[in-house]
Amino acid sequence: MSQQPLRGGVDDDWEGSGQPPYLFPDYVSTRLRAPNKPLIILPKTLSDTTGPAYGRNSIGELDNDLTRQHQGEPLGERIIVTGRVLDGDGRPVRNSLIEIWQANAAGRYVHQGDQHPAPLDPNFSGAGRCLTDDEGHYRFVTVKPGAYPWKNHHNAWRPAHIHLSLFGPAFRSRLITQMYFPGDPLFGQDPIFQSVRDPKAQKRMVSTFDLETTEPEWALGYKFDIVLEGRDATPMDGHG
Repeated sequence: MSQQPLRGGVDDDWEGSGQPPYLFPDYVSTRLRAPNKPLIILPKTLSDTTGPAYGRNSIGELDNDLTRQHQGEPLGERIIVTGRVLDGDGRPVRNSLIEIWQANAAGRYVHQGDQHPAPLDPNFSGAGRCLTDDEGHYRFVTVKPGAYPWKNHHNAWRPAHIHLSLFGPAFRSRLITQMYFPGDPLFGQDPIFQSVRDPKAQKRMVSTFDLETTEPEWALGYKFDIVLEGRDATPMDGHG
């Protein structure tokens, strides 16, 4: 087994990689979960390539439309989020399972750990999934999430964002990132966003308004491409 040096400090060479460090002291919970010893890369086994695998049959008709999963429509601004999943050479990643989860329009998650005084929406669960097509495209219909407090530091608020989880051919190959919205005033004081120190890499976490995706009198469109590796890779959660 080979070992990979831990890039845990805020002044190490991770800063030019475009990825966040495992340890970023301003992001308080990383002080508890960041590794304090060199990482060990485990060898691949048969299970890494044979399962678990997710086929098209596991995706429901409404899984990618978070506004139609309940009897009524959720409150908030309806949006369409589209993009492509690409490898480091710009080639499409086909049939990749993408899962999203997010807060509702008031900035609250459907989770027992979220008890801040914002209303829950009975018509919004905040989770969806889809498979990329042959050109690597994905599409979700949802509502724009609200900002929310998170007690990391005094008067701490997270910018509006959507979590995206991507699976390869096995569960072990899961990657997670966050999509933000352009022009958010909370970027400057959010340590999760700021843990990515390269300004160009920060921009790769921010979606762009897309008029072509926007549907007249119905929903604004946002584009968010995800690049898995290489110089233009999208920053992923938990990378050093």
